[in-house]
Amino acid sequence: MVEPARGGRRSDREYVDSARGDAGTEPAHRAEPGKATALRIGKITVGALEEWSLSPGSVTSWHPTPAAREKARQAPISLVPISYMQGQHLRNYTQRSAEGLTFSRQIIASCEVPGQCDISAMDHAVNTYLRRHDTFRSWFEKTGDGEFVRRAIEDPADIEFAPVDHGTMTVDEIHAHVVAIPNPLEWGCFTFGIVQSENHFAFFAAMDHVHGDATLIGTTMMEANGMYSALSAGGDALVLPDAGSFDDFCVREREDTHALTVDSPEAQAWIDFAEENGGSFPEFPLPLGNPQDATASTMTSEVLMDPAQTERFDSACTAAGARFVGGLFACLAQVEHELTGALTYYGLTPRDSRTGTDNFMTQGWFTGLIPITVPIGAASFVEAAGAAQVSFDSGLKMAKVPYYRVLELAPWLKWPQPNFPVSNFFHGGAAPLNAILAAAEMGLANNIGIYPDGRFSYQLTIYIFRYGEGTVMAIMHPDNPVAKKSVARYMQVMKSVCVPVADSGHWGRVA
Repeated sequence: MVEPARGGRRSDREYVDSARGDAGTEPAHRAEPGKATALRIGKITVGALEEWSLSPGSVTSWHPTPAAREKARQAPISLVPISYMQGQHLRNYTQRSAEGLTFSRQIIASCEVPGQCDISAMDHAVNTYLRRHDTFRSWFEKTGDGEFVRRAIEDPADIEFAPVDHGTMTVDEIHAHVVAIPNPLEWGCFTFGIVQSENHFAFFAAMDHVHGDATLIGTTMMEANGMYSALSAGGDALVLPDAGSFDDFCVREREDTHALTVDSPEAQAWIDFAEENGGSFPEFPLPLGNPQDATASTMTSEVLMDPAQTERFDSACTAAGARFVGGLFACLAQVEHELTGALTYYGLTPRDSRTGTDNFMTQGWFTGLIPITVPIGAASFVEAAGAAQVSFDSGLKMAKVPYYRVLELAPWLKWPQPNFPVSNFFHGGAAPLNAILAAAEMGLANNIGIYPDGRFSYQLTIYIFRYGEGTVMAIMHPDNPVAKKSVARYMQVMKSVCVPVADSGHWGRVA
């Protein structure tokens, strides 16, 4: 059967001119027009940069000493290869920057700690953290042929960050300060700091994605803040287990993918997936505005299901022979079908590609992508959930086969285009969200927050959180009217698909 063309979407102008309010009631987490919305998940907050709740205060942040910068400048080229995810990040950053466009590249984590900050104890905690993890020894340089090489400080003891007192700053000044870290082609594209208020201080870590993934939040809260807590209380420094090695992962990734050919099953799977999507990654089913416009990002969220509905949805997934994640992808497939008429859903989801030999607290970018394919058309929920679960489970190994490696083997395929969607599912009982929640529950920090840098990324990031308060979807998207309308519509349709499944185990159109 021939599938309808995936490019047959309404134009931005047609979409803006279409009737507003055509999708039902307002969601519980919808912001006022032009406002971002933050999510509160247990004791942590996930939101846009402007949702980072701070008070003006005295700011101290940690930056490389001149001696450490000079050691980094003189660092030799490393034999450790750049990982494929790092490579695509560096390429996207340099290309977007050369075109005068924005590129979201930071992960920002924050928390609050009672009392006055002991700067000496924090100084020890920050430097211990940086010297423990080998990713922080690296920086990247673009070569004449457009490729990148890694330079690495050989002795971690040469890494030294020192506190700099910036005086009192307003909230806007703090936001600007935190996102003003060096770019990923410089060493030291990460910083730590505190904002001192009368009775507490906010601790923050801001890091370029080239050095970390979502585990940054749990790692930083448990290590750096745990170390600070021990020292500031007058105790001894924490004795921490071996940090593992991101360098080892980068070497192993190249070794494992070197023997791939276009005929290797994993490479062929990526080729087939891309060729079904015009030679690249799938598109979002609704318009998002002009990707060539430099723009900020914002987040919009929607409660998909309350706790009782979430449990019933989980039971419907089990009855269909699937897990919760399979049911969610079945619903995402049904949303695609309802919006575009597509007979097959193609999606992407990230997966931590650490193995049992890796330390799950190692700092670095271990994330890979899994391609998801779900025949939808006239499929029932049971059929779609089963197919989605099979696709998810069989695709887990694909996280260790980067699409960017396959591009080297199949040069007729295209680099992912701007605004391609990636759907992230976070369960409160599983990594990495459970590590972040555990840090909060252990009392290592209060009011933990996770934020981007306010720039728009190359990809459209979709989050689905399952936790004690139910199931929530959030989308980080371009801050323009077209994208806001599309994202609102998309989430309303997702809710209208999920709730009937929770209530009856079927799509709403099934009697």
